[in-house]
Amino acid sequence: MREYTLTTQVRVLTMEELTPEESRLVELAKKATYSSYSPYSHFCVGAALLLENGETVCGSNQENASFPVGCCAERTAMHYAGAHYPGVGIKVLAIAARDTSGEFTSEATAPCGMCRQALAEAEHRFGPIRILLYCTEGVHCIDSVGELLPMTFTSESL
Repeated sequence: MREYTLTTQVRVLTMEELTPEESRLVELAKKATYSSYSPYSHFCVGAALLLENGETVCGSNQENASFPVGCCAERTAMHYAGAHYPGVGIKVLAIAARDTSGEFTSEATAPCGMCRQALAEAEHRFGPIRILLYCTEGVHCIDSVGELLPMTFTSESL
């Protein structure tokens, strides 16, 4: 038998410990939660992307009565970026969420599996994407999507 362990390094920073660029991105993600359409879950998620060309793109979760038809904040922002800035990679992704009480979450809200796969594809194409997960207890920082989704399925897996 062969065995190995996969680990993920997460640093929890205060807003003051972020760079001004990262702090601005987190604030944009928080603001994006207010454009969420979430009449079913009442869980509002916002995402903000900093692209390699310096542009910033935001997105929020958009639900639907037919649940699989909805789209998470991360993929909403990614698809907008892909349509408006084709061929431009993502440098940083910030995510914030408000719970059913309307307050920002006290624990970090990480991307779902589907979003992790979409982000892994973007990271495979363009290079590392830094992840910032805002919550009232701090900002959880992860250096790449590969840390969130080890053993990633990519085009080479086909």
